[in-house]
Amino acid sequence: MKLQYSRLRLFKLIVFAAALHWMNAFAFNDPKFSQAVSAGDAAYKKFDNRTALTNYRRAVELDSSSYEALWKLARAYVDVGMTLPKNEQPQHYALGEKLARRCATLYPDSANGHFFLAVALGRVAMHEGGKRKIQISKEVKAAAERALQADPKHDGAMHVLGRWNYELADLNFIERTVAKIVFGGLPTGASYEQAVRYFEQAITSSPEKPVHHYELARPLLKLNRNTDARQHLEQCIALPEVFWDDAQHKLAARKLLEKLPKP
Repeated sequence: MKLQYSRLRLFKLIVFAAALHWMNAFAFNDPKFSQAVSAGDAAYKKFDNRTALTNYRRAVELDSSSYEALWKLARAYVDVGMTLPKNEQPQHYALGEKLARRCATLYPDSANGHFFLAVALGRVAMHEGGKRKIQISKEVKAAAERALQADPKHDGAMHVLGRWNYELADLNFIERTVAKIVFGGLPTGASYEQAVRYFEQAITSSPEKPVHHYELARPLLKLNRNTDARQHLEQCIALPEVFWDDAQHKLAARKLLEKLPKP
């Protein structure tokens, strides 16, 4: 009886895998699917996140198991959510999390599903209470680490882990005490030094992205490495914009530079 059940389960898994492969092959050959992804990519490059979302959503409607369409739609929901009024953001972040989680489940050995799950969860956490926020922070770290395991050169995963270390290391004594008493404590091991290492790795992988330089400057300043921080703030400002919100990173970099004593 157990042998028959095992065979039936194995048969179902084989059928599912074959169906998934067939659907992906069909979507790949479907010009409407390809056009939707291409239109989304073109809009994304122009920093038109709403149009990108519309097209990626169309691609997912045509193939709900496409790796590329799933992670790009997850990214689009987070990007658009960041521009909305605060009360409208959680719904977009939740949709981004759902799509990224599906992508990570269907493609556990691919990086971007896990990476955008970490990104979406990070945004979801901003609208949660203390205990849930701490729980999500652990999920963010785990998802980013999974992305890095899948692709050791994934600068986005390195960046997320840098931010994770910085944000936890930056909590003051009162915040840490409250977290310990009320919520049972914070994840351990975070430090400014570790944040610096991750951001430096991200820059080694993708030196052209202004956001990496801006975020590296912040823990460098905490470690009183002002000369190094200045260099990266200046690089952030000088580099061409890569992401839609790089103008904000450049503005923040200028503000930090103004506070630094002149060399």
